[in-house]
Amino acid sequence: MVPAGTVGRVIDARTHLVVSRSCRIPLDELEWRFSSSGGPGGQHANTSNTRSEVRFDVAGSPSLGPRQRARLLERLGPTVRVVASDERSQARNRDLALQRLAARLAEGLRVETVRVPTRPRPGAKLDRLADKRRRSETKRLRSRPENE
Repeated sequence: MVPAGTVGRVIDARTHLVVSRSCRIPLDELEWRFSSSGGPGGQHANTSNTRSEVRFDVAGSPSLGPRQRARLLERLGPTVRVVASDERSQARNRDLALQRLAARLAEGLRVETVRVPTRPRPGAKLDRLADKRRRSETKRLRSRPENE
């Protein structure tokens, strides 16, 4: 399962991690660690190092531009760490970890659009007040007459 918003190709020819159109990280800059997955699983889980952990040093990466580095340091910190232990295969967990890392870095690099405050148009204000008057009149007519 590829997280929403992830670029179609996460790995480019097994040499780079593709984060966005403007950001590609060489796989040499990633630090891998493998260990056994926790929880039940019998003999295979107890003997195989299928849990994959990947770390990316944002502060020391030469492949990031100054703005990208500043944005990632502000949002994610100096080191980004991702763990995958969902699958029984180390290779599938490696792919999952790379996808999650790409998604997390892409989210960290995403620039939020600045909200421009808007105001209702004058006609909309008049329409709203007219609706309030009509509704008020409808409710007033439902009550008992005052002369009785």
